[in-house]
Amino acid sequence: MEGSDEILVDARGLAAPEPLERVMDALDTLGPGQTIRLLLHREPFPLYELLAERGYAHATHEDVEGNYVILIRSSHDPTAPPARE
Repeated sequence: MEGSDEILVDARGLAAPEPLERVMDALDTLGPGQTIRLLLHREPFPLYELLAERGYAHATHEDVEGNYVILIRSSHDPTAPPARE
């Protein structure tokens, strides 16, 4: 994936609610075919329901360093890549 197709939100080490605020800001700028890559030090369970309510899909996995990588895309964007690695 090219850099312009992805918006990186590195929220590792930030205290709540800043990670959520950063993701909400990034959602406002998400264009067709783009994905948000959110990096966090804990799994953001409250975020998942908010994403679903707003029409976004996500896929989450834990990397080798113990961080969570959450890929977010619009559920209604046929040009966006699947929210998977």
